[in-house]
Amino acid sequence: MVFNLKINSDLIGASASTLCTIHCLATPFIFVASACTQSCCANAPTWWIAIDYIFLFISFIAVYRSTKTTSSYWIKPLIWFYWVGLFVLILVEHNLSIQISPFYKYIAALSLAITHIYNMKYCQCKNDECCVTN
Repeated sequence: MVFNLKINSDLIGASASTLCTIHCLATPFIFVASACTQSCCANAPTWWIAIDYIFLFISFIAVYRSTKTTSSYWIKPLIWFYWVGLFVLILVEHNLSIQISPFYKYIAALSLAITHIYNMKYCQCKNDECCVTN
């Protein structure tokens, strides 16, 4: 028996990016009771921080697959731009003592989700007639 499983990478990417944003927004509220240093939530457990990297990995796979199936020439660099931006912001936040506003992570993650949704809705062509306004 053969299963024909079609995975929509844009749906997975948009979901992962949205959940990542919710995760990032929830972090300060979840750990507000703990004694935070100058870097808010520096005392977050390792498993909580690891969730950032899990979302990045899932998003990487989704971005890679989405760029293989999109019909839009401008979606490919844009979706990679947002993913790389999110990746760099998370690495800087966890590995350097540079203070960057979490607002930039939210913008990168939401932009990535919105780009996935746009790609899913408008740029998955079965013929040459869609996405002609690119």
